[in-house]
Amino acid sequence: MSDGSSFYITTPIFYVNDVPHIGHAYTEVAADVLARWHRQAGEKAWLLTGTDEHGQKILRTATANGVTPKEWADRLVETAWKPLLQTVDIKNDDFIRTTDERHEVNAQKFLQHLYDAGHIYTGEYEGYYCVGCEEYKQPSDLIDGTGEFAGQQVCAIHSIPVELLHEKNYFFRMSTFADQLLALYEDNPDFVQPAAARNEVISFVKQGLSDLSISRSSFDWGIKVPWDDSHVVYVWFDALLNYITAAGYGHDDEKFSRLWPATHIVGKDILRFHAVIWPAMLLAAGIEVPRRVFGHGWLLVGGEKMSKSKLTGIAPSQITDTFGSDAFRYYFMRAISFGQDGSFSWEDLSARYQSELANGFGNLASRVIAMVVRYCDGEIPTPTVFTEDDELIRATEKRATDAAGEAISRLAIHEAIAAIWELVDELNGYITSQEPWALAKDHAGRTRLEAVLYTAVRGLGTLAVLLSPVVPQATAKLWQALGGSGELTDVRIDQAWQWTGGTHVSPLEALFPRIEVTVG
Repeated sequence: MSDGSSFYITTPIFYVNDVPHIGHAYTEVAADVLARWHRQAGEKAWLLTGTDEHGQKILRTATANGVTPKEWADRLVETAWKPLLQTVDIKNDDFIRTTDERHEVNAQKFLQHLYDAGHIYTGEYEGYYCVGCEEYKQPSDLIDGTGEFAGQQVCAIHSIPVELLHEKNYFFRMSTFADQLLALYEDNPDFVQPAAARNEVISFVKQGLSDLSISRSSFDWGIKVPWDDSHVVYVWFDALLNYITAAGYGHDDEKFSRLWPATHIVGKDILRFHAVIWPAMLLAAGIEVPRRVFGHGWLLVGGEKMSKSKLTGIAPSQITDTFGSDAFRYYFMRAISFGQDGSFSWEDLSARYQSELANGFGNLASRVIAMVVRYCDGEIPTPTVFTEDDELIRATEKRATDAAGEAISRLAIHEAIAAIWELVDELNGYITSQEPWALAKDHAGRTRLEAVLYTAVRGLGTLAVLLSPVVPQATAKLWQALGGSGELTDVRIDQAWQWTGGTHVSPLEALFPRIEVTVG
């Protein structure tokens, strides 16, 4: 992770039919943590996010609100989706909209290329379609409706009736790429992760692939098919192309060769689009497939997937207004095993904030800084004699650095934080056992006091570096208080235990203040 190579990572581009909830923010934060980590490891990381603005769902939502689809998209992007990035402190490098000219023009170039190469033909589609998913559905994707939809077939994800389509469309010869896809999954086991997601994708492809309808002619909100403007491009075929149009495909060859291929972070409900349809499209175009597709789990509230339609949607600001963006980022990256479903509760969030952030990390930082100020007039000691206890802390710094980096290479963000937290816990135990406040009362203990405080400061600096991608605001404050050299984000995270600092500390306010309000 230190050769200056490129690390291109993407979130899905999100539908602008409604405002974002914490499920969207969860994906954004995960990608951002990975991008920040790789930047700090010396790589040229590039994070892309954005919005998906075409398709029947957007058209219907805009019509229901009395505006054009573009007016609706513009409003939601500026008032909800871009502000989300500030709310949870995302440091993205680009924001792509599928209504951007750079996307539309180059998506048409891609489509024309496939058409000219014989990968697209005219046919008729008759089958089920879920507007909520913007996806063609197989009978196995449907369940029996209940309540007002009793007696109807509904989408298993949205629990709303599907529509029966019969249209003359253009089709992508996806079925011809089944063997190549299976070979891809076999030769590159890391291509689809986690393992359960990979197994699901392999099973799906082995059942046989159908050709994919890639145009619609019953409405006109979308990118025009370049050789037939009576059709618009199927919204998913359009949307998937954002990953290369934003990276320079069709208009900046140097940028594209530098960035591509990407690592895609997606929700498991859209895994097949990214792990089956998308690589098939790229294979047809002669373009390298993505580096990795990682399908994370769902956020569950009350046992239900986070969803506005099911009234489980929680706005990220409902959390950040009380706990702050650092706590939001830490909680969702720490409490949920990345790749699995995870349940959110206000009680768990509040408990972890208090025990892990405020009492665990924040109090440790405040105590160490305060003792250096009180016992050493703020000057960081420079002892020469260390005990085995001190050396054990040093070894833990190195072990945490290595273990966290290894976990990040597997996209196991939760494991990386757990490895780092071993240092938090050991430092707290070290302070308790060494009792620097007692050493300070005895002149004979001065040499030992200086070694203890120096060791604690060193450990805190290592924590500041390692936790910087996760809690960037708190660690920046801690770094400044420690007199760290240069900008924290410029310190190599893969060498966190070797950080260099200044000679003095400065007073530090509570990194995670006590919260008195009742939440929930």
